[in-house]
Amino acid sequence: MEIDRILLTQEQIQSRIRELGAALSAEYAEKTPIFIGVLRGAVHFFTDLTLQFPHPCQYDFIGAASYLDGTQTSGHVKLTKEVMSDIRGRHVIIVEDILDTGLTLRFVKDHLLLMQPASLKLCVLLDKPERRRADIAADYVGFTIPNEFVVGYGLDYNELYRNLPYIGILK
Repeated sequence: MEIDRILLTQEQIQSRIRELGAALSAEYAEKTPIFIGVLRGAVHFFTDLTLQFPHPCQYDFIGAASYLDGTQTSGHVKLTKEVMSDIRGRHVIIVEDILDTGLTLRFVKDHLLLMQPASLKLCVLLDKPERRRADIAADYVGFTIPNEFVVGYGLDYNELYRNLPYIGILK
């Protein structure tokens, strides 16, 4: 497998993250939110995004998986890591790399809503609406992309390519 072409450069990604950080800073300046990153794909985005948030906040992580062979979802989502924070009455921002079929984020959102946060919003780097199978939309979106299999900047194919500083389309 190789990269067919670069879809989003490192500079494009970082510029958009600065914009998302400014929007989140404006909305949550007085709220001390908890940013919850969805492991493992969102790690780079989570780190760069929270570095753009200059106000007090907390971090936590949740793990969820639905992919079987690297490119196709199984349609079944399982929790692989639980949040450690008590989010009851707190303002929560879920940070995810990509909103694709929506199955994983719908599962994560519903799971966290059971914990009764004061508010819960979704921030995704990439949105691929053509593949949506679950009724869910992000509150903050970095980029809307076409229906291509993308890797890099945390996104993987069989655990490879996460370390690329850009987002590319796999051959």
